[in-house]
Amino acid sequence: MSDAADQAAKDEALAEAEIKAIVEAPELAEIADIFGNSGALADAINGFLPRQQQQQLAEAVEHTLQNQKVLIAEAGTGTGKTFAYLVPALQLGKRVIISTGTKNLQDQLFNKDLPIIRDALKKQVKLALLKGRSNYLCRERLGHALLDADYSVTQQRVLQKVERWMQKTRSGDLAECSALPEDSMLRPAITSTADNCLGSECPEYDNCHVLKARRNAQAADVVVINHHLLFADMALKEEGFGELLPGASAVIVDEAHQLPETAGQFFGESVSSRQLRDICRELRVVQQQDAPDAGELSEQAGMLDKTVLDARLVLGDRQQRVLFDSLLSDRKVQAAFDLLLEQIDDLYQAIKPHQDRSIALDGLAGRCLIQLTRLKRLLGRDEATGSSVRWLETYARSFLLHATPLDVAPLVGRYFSDEETAWVFTSATLAVNGQFEHFAGRLGIEDAVTLQVGSPFDYANNSLLYAPNDLPAPNDPGYTEAVVKAVLPVLEQCTGGAFLLFTSHRALQEAAEILKRRCDRLVLVQGEAPKGELIERFRNDGEAVLLGAASFWEGVDVQGEALQLVMIDKLPFASPGEPVLQARLDAMRKSGGNPFGDYQLPQAVITLKQGSGRLIRGVHDRGVLMICDPRLFGKSYGRQFRGSLPPMPVSRQFDDVARFFAKPGSAEQI
Repeated sequence: MSDAADQAAKDEALAEAEIKAIVEAPELAEIADIFGNSGALADAINGFLPRQQQQQLAEAVEHTLQNQKVLIAEAGTGTGKTFAYLVPALQLGKRVIISTGTKNLQDQLFNKDLPIIRDALKKQVKLALLKGRSNYLCRERLGHALLDADYSVTQQRVLQKVERWMQKTRSGDLAECSALPEDSMLRPAITSTADNCLGSECPEYDNCHVLKARRNAQAADVVVINHHLLFADMALKEEGFGELLPGASAVIVDEAHQLPETAGQFFGESVSSRQLRDICRELRVVQQQDAPDAGELSEQAGMLDKTVLDARLVLGDRQQRVLFDSLLSDRKVQAAFDLLLEQIDDLYQAIKPHQDRSIALDGLAGRCLIQLTRLKRLLGRDEATGSSVRWLETYARSFLLHATPLDVAPLVGRYFSDEETAWVFTSATLAVNGQFEHFAGRLGIEDAVTLQVGSPFDYANNSLLYAPNDLPAPNDPGYTEAVVKAVLPVLEQCTGGAFLLFTSHRALQEAAEILKRRCDRLVLVQGEAPKGELIERFRNDGEAVLLGAASFWEGVDVQGEALQLVMIDKLPFASPGEPVLQARLDAMRKSGGNPFGDYQLPQAVITLKQGSGRLIRGVHDRGVLMICDPRLFGKSYGRQFRGSLPPMPVSRQFDDVARFFAKPGSAEQI
């Protein structure tokens, strides 16, 4: 046996011994009692059913928290992983931070799950919910927005409703304000950022909702945050907030599969047309209030505003995500950004003589300087952006210029090796064919114990993987039409609703047009209404067809007969034309790596697991997972995709699908 093979065998034996020690450790007997038939959870929760997988995960988490170790744990759908980590967290008796991927899960943990476990365990622990700045009303900025004549009558009415809500809210959490939709264009105007916050100089400092939320968090035993805040704490170390993580004995990261992308956002930087135009708009309001004799400020703001709009026009009509270096070869683009840099500097120089006249003017001067410094770096006029990729994102009326790190592992890995803090990373989708190297490597996590617990659901009898024969290659011009043709007879057999998941919006729209002509069910299409509204209509209808891409692949939970079919059009390989991915793959190739095997394939496997996880959400659910891509069986790497899916029967024949739907309760005959 070679030295490498010998070491691999030793490592495997050590990992198995650690997991065995976790499960069999005598001090974990109390966990078994809590999750047992007559334990605290069974007493407190109606319908609670003991699950061996849940108990196994809870024991691993408790061992990790008590010994300041690192655990990476994948828990299959239905494991009950939330309770599995909350029980040890509250039992620990020390400060714990729980980070989630979405605000919805944050709210569920804080408002529902944590109180249930606290009451069941009879623990006196103080809980706190902490969101990012953009979730809290800024009273000072609302005051300025109410005076802004550029807003329409309708927008002014909404702002007035927010003002009335402000008089009675205690938290300032805009999720509680029904007058302001989550996607409202007014939100940036009435919330703060690290750049525009006036800090202790703000007239509303004593009433600041962000400050109050942070103080509550610092005094709590268990704090629920999201991944954006987790990395904001690392990257920004904002005053006061930076004390959260060092004060925690343990950090539990749920929906951990989202961490690498979130880290890239926070350890990069960007300049957006919206940020620049916000400065211009606010300066015009502040100038009239605090410097009425300095009309040149509004004039200079108007010039910058026009320059921003002109830069957007130069970038072309279509919406795109493209490497910025490729655009700079165009002299018009280069000239537009040179002028933009000049105009930001001119505005900063114009404000400087007046910045002592008010806190607001001083803040605007600071924001101008921040944008000027960032844009210089992004344009390569100042210190280098390091091992980052510069890319541009354009929308109908705006643009964003980004610098994103190609590898975040060197930036964040050291935080996860802190011997004073225990780290638990968990999700339903972390492993690729039973291995965790891809996830751990992207975050620089070393010496972690890994654990994979399967789902308690009966996939063998309640599900079927259907991969139809005779579909063309995914790059065939008629592929999407062939997919719709293949799914239509399945819809005829299915008595419940169906999710049709696509890897591109173009394919989604093409399929939607065909289905609306040929399908007699309610057809719901992503983008035609807010996501929450579409899902609610889907759930209430009971036999609707919902077409989605991207965000619909995860975080959607529909139980029962309302969802009996999940169709996936292609294996979800990310587009190699996406600028950050393109640069990352080029860098891996230059360093002698294997971009496909080391990055593209494992990422696609994890995404497929997310999409397929929409099907079986409850113990009584049953349905068909239809994967149309012929590469699932036609390519050697298809084995990795199949090996990462739940253990369901497989068929390539439509007759088996018809039999499955015709005979509820069993797939054994297939």
